[in-house]
Amino acid sequence: MNGNNNKKITVVIASYKYGHLAAHCIESILSQTRIPDRILFVDDGIGDCNHLPKIYKNVEYVLRKKNLGTVHNFQDMLDRVDTELCLFVGADNWLRSDAIEKLLLTDADIVTYDIIVTGEIKDEIYEGFSEDMYNYQGDYYWKRNGLHHGSMMYNVAKAKKIGYKKLREGHAYTSEDLNLWNGMLADGATVEYIKEGLLYYRRHKENYNKYGKYYKSKDSDLHPIIKKIKKIYYKIRYNYTIVD
Repeated sequence: MNGNNNKKITVVIASYKYGHLAAHCIESILSQTRIPDRILFVDDGIGDCNHLPKIYKNVEYVLRKKNLGTVHNFQDMLDRVDTELCLFVGADNWLRSDAIEKLLLTDADIVTYDIIVTGEIKDEIYEGFSEDMYNYQGDYYWKRNGLHHGSMMYNVAKAKKIGYKKLREGHAYTSEDLNLWNGMLADGATVEYIKEGLLYYRRHKENYNKYGKYYKSKDSDLHPIIKKIKKIYYKIRYNYTIVD
């Protein structure tokens, strides 16, 4: 079962205020046991990644002068991909060194896999997804069996039929990857799941500054005073507003 093994793959690295972390991500792609056929890097209008082309000359860059926003930025990058397969990675995250090799051993239109959650505020996300997570070597292992995430590998032609679109209008988190997942499934895409943590997902303060709230609070049973204290704590520590 190696239908994807001979296909070409592009990795798109997307940055928004991640210039100080991007080199780590690029290094993880360049050190893969199976190097991608193309590596595209996009800075969505911040200007903190201008040092990278001098260091990593074999990466293709889109350094925007104006911010397009997540949905339009991702769609533009998808439109630039000309290989059969594609994988988007946040510039603040990184891949396990054999991730591409593992993914290409599959034979499906979408391949999802588990995630290792790390970073200075990794504990926050555990509150919302604890039923799918467990402690793992000082971090959290996030099971994604049958579930989407932003760095799933997918068939480019089928993805372009659906496109990146905002799913939840008016929300800070656009859910464009969930829209792509739902649309591809509705269009008959096949799915495989790798029960291994292939992506290190770094949780840090800039996540909040970019997206805001990832999920609604599950604190309905807490005493009102405790809820208020928690809101204040999260605002001071993370500049993060909890939505009831």
